[in-house]
Amino acid sequence: MGGAVLAGCLAFAAEARAEPQGTVGLTIGAAGRGLERKIWDQTVFHLGLRGDVLFGRSKVTDFGVGPYAEVFTHAFDEVQFGAGVSTLFPVLQALPIVASVGGYGRYAPMQGLEPGVSGALFWGSRSYNFHASYVIAAGLLAQFRYGLGPSRETSIVVSAQLDLVALSLPFQILYNAIRGGSADTRPVR
Repeated sequence: MGGAVLAGCLAFAAEARAEPQGTVGLTIGAAGRGLERKIWDQTVFHLGLRGDVLFGRSKVTDFGVGPYAEVFTHAFDEVQFGAGVSTLFPVLQALPIVASVGGYGRYAPMQGLEPGVSGALFWGSRSYNFHASYVIAAGLLAQFRYGLGPSRETSIVVSAQLDLVALSLPFQILYNAIRGGSADTRPVR
């Protein structure tokens, strides 16, 4: 009897669907940076790109894990690029927390190329897209970066992360308006 119930449950079980969900955003904000392990010598402008792909999610309330990559500048006098792993914690359906850890490289003309480690917390809108593998995300990003090179650089970054697709929507609307709209909305002649 128990085997028949188990076989019936397996026969009618829904197929699990855990497609990868990716996003790319513009990060814009401020960074407190210091050399020689000083936490905050100066406040500078921060601008960058950050993207990730999360695996293992099939609905809004699922955890997700996957790689991230980023490239950015502080005050336009250095370039940092990094990668690591991100984990999504669905603390609130509409506003999850994404924690990331990884490594980075920092290039500044005076110091050259230096390695470092970083940690980040993202809090904001990031749902699950049931129809595509891209999800629009926007929120606040806080990072701590610890340089392992001779400059002994540290930085604390606080920025807004704005989705690139969402930022491109006004340009897409303008392009379609100039083009005359889509073929579905044009009058038939």
